[in-house]
Amino acid sequence: MSIIQRVCCIILDGVGCGELPDAAHYHDEGSDTLANCAQAVGGFQLPNLQQMGLGNIHPILGVAPVESPAAAYGKMQEQAAGKDSTTGHWEICGLILNQPFPTYPKGFPPEVIAAFREKTGLDLIGNTTASGTAIILELGDEHVRTGKPIVYTSADSVFQIAAHEEVIPLERLYEMCRIVREEICVGEHAVGRVIARPFVGTSGTYQRVAEHRHDFSLPPTGQTLFDRLHEAGIPTIAIGKIGDLFAQRGIDHHYPTKSNQDGIQQTLHQLKTMSHGFIMTNLVDFDTEFGHRNDPVGFYGALQEFDRSLPAILDQIDDQTLLIITADHGNDPTTPSTDHSREYVPLLVYGRQAVNLGVRSTFADVGQTIADYFQCVPAGLSGQSFRALLEPPLA
Repeated sequence: MSIIQRVCCIILDGVGCGELPDAAHYHDEGSDTLANCAQAVGGFQLPNLQQMGLGNIHPILGVAPVESPAAAYGKMQEQAAGKDSTTGHWEICGLILNQPFPTYPKGFPPEVIAAFREKTGLDLIGNTTASGTAIILELGDEHVRTGKPIVYTSADSVFQIAAHEEVIPLERLYEMCRIVREEICVGEHAVGRVIARPFVGTSGTYQRVAEHRHDFSLPPTGQTLFDRLHEAGIPTIAIGKIGDLFAQRGIDHHYPTKSNQDGIQQTLHQLKTMSHGFIMTNLVDFDTEFGHRNDPVGFYGALQEFDRSLPAILDQIDDQTLLIITADHGNDPTTPSTDHSREYVPLLVYGRQAVNLGVRSTFADVGQTIADYFQCVPAGLSGQSFRALLEPPLA
């Protein structure tokens, strides 16, 4: 069997598969993104994911286990404290956080707001926990009239600034976010991400501009897979919000995306043109468009879209390429919560032996396995490699 030259890891953002043992600590009892969503829509039809072994991981209405799955399959438990995208992606890449990022369910404290006013020279409106689509409809007119940026947060560790592109130009919005990231949200208030949320439109029809969103993430607090690969001279490609989540560290090329389909097409392009290296893609629509909006029908539609795209992706996986499909957390669209959920995540690995990988004790097993395949990468990441399970025994 040929030596692996390329690894492509696709993150289905928010696609969890059952509550973790500590879900009650996060008020996520009963969360089960895939199974509950399938029940809500009367069952899934995902033939390509089913053939890969998705139904062998977890009971999902309409996705039965198959006798001979095309991929290795299993699920992973998060060890880090938290359930946000930054924490999940860092753990996948071998960095496990022991302390969660700070969150602000009642809005940001006075000292943070005062620092924002002082350092940006602007007053603000909002300072509440809200849905991003809802708050621009609620406060968009006031923002347009006054020029004050809309500041809000969520159950995640985020400081979000929404602004109409014709009121506050993009570069000014990004500048404010950099000030918040570097001078305000530091120390005890070091949130995981400061997010620029530009929008356009007129009263009652405001819409966010996904391709102009920008996340200003806290740099990883330790070494990640991207750092190790970069140091070893292995090309690294980030598609979607991956580059932002890692503060661009260890990443050679970063390609933002407008949608899941855009992310899929950009991944296909890299698979067709890149002969050696690591590609990591985040497909965010499951989370932002449907999980946070409690829309199981839309969530299922996004899964169908990905399923239809799988044959084209698999056509690019030769015997020197490993494909990994997993997730960073759950986001069950059927529960009353509109927030992320503390869940196991599915794990499908295509390109080597189709075996049962079991329940992995940490997401970091993925990063350690990738490092194991790129043998020039120095040791030191968290997690246990499952490469030995994927390789056929020597004759």
